[in-house]
Amino acid sequence: MSNSEKIAKEQQRWALKHMDVSTQKPATTSWGSDLELIYTPQHSAEKSLDQEYLEKSGFPGQYPFTRGVYPTMYRGRLWTMRQYAGIGTPEETNARFLSLLDQGQTGLSVAFDLPTQIGFDSDDPLAGEEVGKVGVAVDTLKDMEIIFKNIPLDKITTSFTVNPTAAIILAMYVVLAQNRGISLDKIGGTLQNDILKEYLARGTQIYPPEPSLRLTADVIEYCNSEIPRMNTISICGYHMREAGCSLIQESAYCLANAIIYVEEVLKRGIHIDEFAPRLSFLLSCGMNIFEEVAKFRATRRLWAKIIKDRFNSKDEKSMRLRMFSGCSASAFTDKEPLNNISRGTIMTMVAVLSGCQAIHTTAYDEAYAVPTEESTRVALRTQQIIAYETDAVSVVDPMGGSYFLEHLTDEIEKEVEKEIIRIEAKGGMKKGIMNGLFQRDIAKKAYEEEKKVQKGKKIIVGVNKFVSTEKEYDVQIFQANPNVKKHQIKRLNEIKAKRDNRQVKLLLDEIRRVARGPGNLMGPILSAVQEYATIGEICKALKEEFGEYIEV
Repeated sequence: MSNSEKIAKEQQRWALKHMDVSTQKPATTSWGSDLELIYTPQHSAEKSLDQEYLEKSGFPGQYPFTRGVYPTMYRGRLWTMRQYAGIGTPEETNARFLSLLDQGQTGLSVAFDLPTQIGFDSDDPLAGEEVGKVGVAVDTLKDMEIIFKNIPLDKITTSFTVNPTAAIILAMYVVLAQNRGISLDKIGGTLQNDILKEYLARGTQIYPPEPSLRLTADVIEYCNSEIPRMNTISICGYHMREAGCSLIQESAYCLANAIIYVEEVLKRGIHIDEFAPRLSFLLSCGMNIFEEVAKFRATRRLWAKIIKDRFNSKDEKSMRLRMFSGCSASAFTDKEPLNNISRGTIMTMVAVLSGCQAIHTTAYDEAYAVPTEESTRVALRTQQIIAYETDAVSVVDPMGGSYFLEHLTDEIEKEVEKEIIRIEAKGGMKKGIMNGLFQRDIAKKAYEEEKKVQKGKKIIVGVNKFVSTEKEYDVQIFQANPNVKKHQIKRLNEIKAKRDNRQVKLLLDEIRRVARGPGNLMGPILSAVQEYATIGEICKALKEEFGEYIEV
């Protein structure tokens, strides 16, 4: 009798003796598959365990990267603690950044206000009262100079959470480094620069998909030759998940979008192994601990296969899915907000157990306000406590080998593959975005999940179960600077009065000219930024050539 048969026979005997089916509560995964009461080697025994281990799991730092993208993971280097921050004026954001770095944060992550994200200057009537509200206001290079005052660009890495205006923000960072005499091979970080998920989930897109993809590829091409340490894009499943899609859809949509970006750059004659090593990813961490860890492992494995088999990569660096992750902010509640500290701790631990390269912990008050300095510090301390006071970093992939986890990893991989096949059968992500198919799929899933909460089928502690009858917690709320808009407009007017406006006009004309042809737009955008052209002026020039996106 084989070992497999022995295990099956013993499990059957155990079940007959100890398990009363009538008293069991049924359990399912978040995507609806039934869960067994226990998991054994039988659940992953299609081949010999030795062969299966090498093919599906292997060792960290080598194909298929299921167990991690680097051989020693956190034993060699901890993840980057990158708290997302940006408030009001550039001066306020600079003060917050300096405080976070002083408290031990190891990388910066810039949050921009809505006008900056969608290409409006602070004095634009359409900017309204949004100036400096959910992030820092940036109009010109001057604002970037203030944000990074006394911060050594060659000693830290910076993540920029910006998409349609990513090329302009990158240009500002590049010019800032050049003006300080810092070689571009010394600066690094991550540009989100993922425009497709804006159409799917966030809605800050400016131009139609085709010219938007061109801009994304322009940035990747430029960084590929000029800024070797910059992650050129952060391909995001996170935002689709926040909008309501399932865990399976999150991974599938993310990988399907990544395929489009790769194909877009390959059209330019750049070899896959020249640019793929600097692609990065962003997935969310939810509360289902085993599912979420399995999702990261399965997504790493799938990406390695896609890059190797579909795009014929020969370099394992291209096959490594390097991940930034953040807590699922939509799981945070404005009721009993201190409960969110527990949620943030669990999700951060999930990110650590998943082997992420950079992590953001959501502050407990983000469900209803911009985080205070105190709540941001608590979030950062959560990461530091896990890093320095637990053994979660002591071994690579500490959950690997759990029968349940390995089963879930395999199941998620199969489900995501099926969803990618469905996406391609529908004509691919671009076509689905243009006709609104995937937006509707996300909305439908979000509606189904909300119904579960409303009916009590999905329990949210403090919201629909164990609701406190006491008064609300007395928590500090961030007080926005009421003079941000006035402050920004004053500086903007001063810049426009001092700069060479004739030269700015010529450079904006050059942007229009290049936009009409096939050239890379980073060159003219860099020149315009150097002369203190505004984000609004550059975006207006591009809109005149590209047009604006209209929702279907």
